[in-house]
Amino acid sequence: MFLGKSNTARRSRGFTLVELLVVLLILGLLAGLVGPRVLKYLGGAKTDTAQLQIEEFGAGLDLYHLEVGRYPTSDEGLAALSAKPAGADNWNGPYLKKKDLPVDPWGNAYHYRSPGENGEYDLYSLGRDDADGGEGEDADVVSW
Repeated sequence: MFLGKSNTARRSRGFTLVELLVVLLILGLLAGLVGPRVLKYLGGAKTDTAQLQIEEFGAGLDLYHLEVGRYPTSDEGLAALSAKPAGADNWNGPYLKKKDLPVDPWGNAYHYRSPGENGEYDLYSLGRDDADGGEGEDADVVSW
């Protein structure tokens, strides 16, 4: 009788080292399989966010154009959407929801050029590497 209680008490104390190692091995395998896929989707989400921000800037630029009669110059830049530039008499902004200009999802400033090489204005992010070209997250996100 005394022997049975001791055996039961010993088994209910916790897990053995082998059981813990098996669980850690399984968790490691799952992380190794799932982790890269999650990171891939995270990178795609940043590119999608940059595209949405460029579209929001584009809507603000179009509204600016309707009211002022022109797009902001390259010197005025995207700041003209938040604060009235000199010579913009019909400016009725701000044309963005936030006062501060957002940066792209990688922490870099958006590039704006007017007149543009690909349209009336060029608005783009150079991606994660902040350099022309690239693939994946390093690819440029453009308005044209």
